Amino acid sequence: MTVATATAGWRFRKPSVLPGFGLTLGFSIVYLSLIVLIPLAGVVWRSTELGWPQFWSIATDARTLNALRMSFGGAVAAALINVLFGTLVAWVLVRYRFPGKRVIDAMVDLPFALPTAVAGIALTTLYAPNGWIGALLAPLGVKVAYTPLGVVLAMVFIGLPFVVRTVQPVMEEIDREVEEAAATLGARRLQTLRRVVLPGLAPAILTGFALAFARAVGEYGSVIFIAGNIPYVSEIAPLLIVIRLEEYNYAAATAVATVMLAISFAMLLVINLIQAWSRGRFGYGV
Repeated sequence: MTVATATAGWRFRKPSVLPGFGLTLGFSIVYLSLIVLIPLAGVVWRSTELGWPQFWSIATDARTLNALRMSFGGAVAAALINVLFGTLVAWVLVRYRFPGKRVIDAMVDLPFALPTAVAGIALTTLYAPNGWIGALLAPLGVKVAYTPLGVVLAMVFIGLPFVVRTVQPVMEEIDREVEEAAATLGARRLQTLRRVVLPGLAPAILTGFALAFARAVGEYGSVIFIAGNIPYVSEIAPLLIVIRLEEYNYAAATAVATVMLAISFAMLLVINLIQAWSRGRFGYGV
């Protein structure tokens, strides 16, 4: 290649859609470092002051393990519930017209704007043994408030919008003619749903699951009111961190936070790998 050819190629090279890539990339890295990476690195660094034996002792303590199990187990359960019912809500909002549709659509975003403490108080008032719903469930032997079930309920409440708002725009882009073509070819409704609709929604559903899970793991305000905060039963990991801070046991608090960080990172990494696989599997690669 001659110098003239190289120069001509450089002159007629299409400019970037977003100019200033180097500057914006540098700003993004600095911003993320200041807001995310450095604080998290500080938590990990502070936990190293304990030494491995003491860190392991705190991480494997029965109370810590039960709190982590409550937080992550409840978050997974809540995210799965939200995937099912959130996808159903998105389907109704996209595919049907009915009176009050805009009101229901606005109600989906209510957990975004509502303070978490208010949500926790409202759920506790309703599902306590003497509450409107709790009083109806009590004769059936179902207790929601001050139990792990109450923790999952609060996590479902705050995580539902993430699934609905992630799946809804993707569902709107699915052409109904594809479903009609499948029907004309003899496909039953369940076959159309399983082979035509769900493959197109799979990446969005996985994204909604990841967002709902991440939101539920770190939830504090709405959970502590309805959980009862009973150690070894309904105590969540964020509350245990706060308790250790109130005891001025900063090393133990950072140790629990580091364990939460490691588990959260590992689970989100697995979810992202599954998302990448699903995009390639169903033809939605980037």
